[in-house]
Amino acid sequence: MADSTYTIPSRISGLQRLALVVGVVGLGLCVVGFLGDRAHFFRAWLMSYMVWFGVALGSMAWLMIQYLSGGAWGVVTRRIFEASSRTLPFMAVLFLPIAFGVHDLYLWSHPDVVATDEILQHREPYMNLSFFYARAVIYFVLWSLLAYLLSAWSRQQDSAPNDRLALRLQRLSGGGLVLYAITLFFASVDWVMSLDPHWFSTIYGILFMGGQGLASMAFTIAMVVLLAQSEPMSRVFGPNHLHDLGKLMLAFVMLWAYFQFSQFLIIWSANIPEEIPFYLTRVEGGWKWISTLLILGHFVLPFLLLLNRDLKRTRMLAVLAIYVIVMRFVDLFWLMGPEHGQTAVSLHWLNLVTPFAIGGVFIGLFLWQLGTRPLLPLGEPALAEAIEQGQAH
Repeated sequence: MADSTYTIPSRISGLQRLALVVGVVGLGLCVVGFLGDRAHFFRAWLMSYMVWFGVALGSMAWLMIQYLSGGAWGVVTRRIFEASSRTLPFMAVLFLPIAFGVHDLYLWSHPDVVATDEILQHREPYMNLSFFYARAVIYFVLWSLLAYLLSAWSRQQDSAPNDRLALRLQRLSGGGLVLYAITLFFASVDWVMSLDPHWFSTIYGILFMGGQGLASMAFTIAMVVLLAQSEPMSRVFGPNHLHDLGKLMLAFVMLWAYFQFSQFLIIWSANIPEEIPFYLTRVEGGWKWISTLLILGHFVLPFLLLLNRDLKRTRMLAVLAIYVIVMRFVDLFWLMGPEHGQTAVSLHWLNLVTPFAIGGVFIGLFLWQLGTRPLLPLGEPALAEAIEQGQAH
C-alpha cells in the first residue's frame, strides 16, 4: 500500500504561495523598519529568527531521536522533520542580518566599550567579532551537513532498504544529538545571552533546547493535521499518531517549565549581584505581566488542556499547537526585551512584522522541500505497522 502516490496534496501549493507572499510583504516592511530604526529592526529580527530557526533545528533533533528510539509517531512524521531540517542552509542566509547588525545588537562588539569594561576585557578572547563569525559558520556547516546526511541516507533507504543503512542512521543520530546539544549551547550564548554581556546562566543552552523541542513538535503537529485533511494522508494519520504527538508536546511543555523554574530558583536563591538583575527587571513594571502571561499561558493552560485524552486525538490539537508557537514568540520577547534594566514594556511594530516575514519564507521553503519526496518513508520496514498502529482503537 505504500507507493510513490503519497505526494503532497494539491491544496498545499496554495498555502505555499500564500506563505511566500506573506514573507515577501513582511520582508518589504522590514526594509522600511530597518531604514527607520536599525536598533529595533535587528532586535526584532533576532527574536523572530530564533523561533523559526528553532523549528528547523529542533526538527532535526526529533528526527535523530526517532532513529534511536523508534515509534510509529516518528515514522509517519519523518518527512516533515526532514523537510524542516533541510531548510537549515536557507536559515543560514536569514542569519545574515544578525551578522551585519552585531554593532547594534551586542555591546561587546564595540572596542571603546570593551576598553572601559573590565568584565568585557576578561571575556574578549571568546566574545570578539572574528571568533563570533567563525563559530556561526561552523555551526551552520555542521547542522547543514547533519541534515543532508540524514535526508540523503533516508532517500537511499527508500530505493534500497537494508539493515546496514538503518544502523548507519542510528549511529549518525547518536553522535549527531551530542553535536546538536554542544553547538546549540554555544549558539544560544553567542546570539542571545550575550545581548547582556555581564549576565550569564549555565542552563541557558538547555533552556533553548527545551524551547526548540517544543516549537518544532508544535509545528509538526500543525502540519500533520493539515496534511491529514486531504487524500492520501487522511488514510495514513490516525488518532493514535496524534495522541502520541500530543503526549510528546505535553512532555516538552513540562520540560520547558522545569528548565525555566530551575534557572529562576538557582539564580534567585544565590542572590548574586551579577545574576539577580535579570529577574528583578522581569518582575517589575510592565514585564511582570509578561512573566505572568508566560506562567499561565505557556505552561498552565497548555498543560491542563493536554491532559485531556480526547483533545490529543482530534484536530483541536493543531489549534493548541499553533497557540504554543505563538507563546514561543512571547518567551523570546521576554528573554530579549528588557534593555539595561528598563522595566517598561516596549513593543515595536517590527516585533509583530518579523515573525510573519521570516515565518512566511520558512513555511514556503519547508513546503517546497516537503513536496520533493513522497510523504512517507517508503523504504522503512516498520511503515505498514506504524500506519496500522495509528488507526487502531
